[in-house]
Amino acid sequence: MAYDLSTRLVIGLASSALFNLEESDEVFRTKGEEAYRKYQREKQHHLLEQGVAFPFIKKLLSINEINLTNPPIEVILLSRNDPDTGLRVMHSIQAHQLGITRALFLQGRDPHKYINALSIDLFLSANEVDVKQAIRAGYPAGQVLNSHIEDDFLNDPELRIALDFDGVIIDDEAEKVYKDSGITEFHKHEQAHVTEAHKPGPLTNFLKKLSTVQIQEENFAETAGNYKPKLRISIVTARNAPSHERVINTMREWGVTVNEAFFLGGIEKRKVLEVLNPHIFFDDQKIHLDPTTEILPSVHIPFGIRNEGA
Repeated sequence: MAYDLSTRLVIGLASSALFNLEESDEVFRTKGEEAYRKYQREKQHHLLEQGVAFPFIKKLLSINEINLTNPPIEVILLSRNDPDTGLRVMHSIQAHQLGITRALFLQGRDPHKYINALSIDLFLSANEVDVKQAIRAGYPAGQVLNSHIEDDFLNDPELRIALDFDGVIIDDEAEKVYKDSGITEFHKHEQAHVTEAHKPGPLTNFLKKLSTVQIQEENFAETAGNYKPKLRISIVTARNAPSHERVINTMREWGVTVNEAFFLGGIEKRKVLEVLNPHIFFDDQKIHLDPTTEILPSVHIPFGIRNEGA
């Protein structure tokens, strides 16, 4: 029987998101492909340093302990390397005991073409072009930005994930109203449609699958007395009352619950995120992400009206 990915939370991951590849990328850019190939062969047993998404991925995969025979989370490597130059990445994955066993080495081909085939709920890469291609093709993707990583993230018993709402979890319909007509008309629009669930955005399925994993954790904890659920999900949005109600009604209709919601109404997100201290934060606007990269791993979702022309 084929291995079924459809019921799992599936992350597609470029090696640029998982490891620090600055040194090897510099060799490729300045000396060319053959020098790069020689460099990677010489270094294939040298452990790659952790990248921005490493703590998030390692802690996410640790949740698989709740069901080792049928793990709820799958991470698949999608690499622009060929199998030869990509061997160092696989050696590093094994050395770090990440539990990533499935990989695609594409020798420079576009990774987004395989997102649907692999039932991927989120594709993460540091390559801006690859991420934008995926978003334009209608796939869930985020660019992992060069960000600060806390030294003790891996020792934290929790895994905290924070997401913006408009243009990330839902589409940009409401953001278009705000941009075209201002805050007053935005609130009127949201009140007029308060009982209608929002249309899905790029990370809708990612959130739904996270919520399912949370339920699986809670069920496992009820039978395994020494297990404490790790996953905590937060919404951090510039919305405030009265537009908050449609957010809650949307998640109710989707059957999704989150641990925290921050309706900030223009308060700088960084100030709240410094206290929340998530292991990763997703937003569609660079204006919010530029400050957060200084304190935590941040991911840009280049979707919707806020990213037109970018």
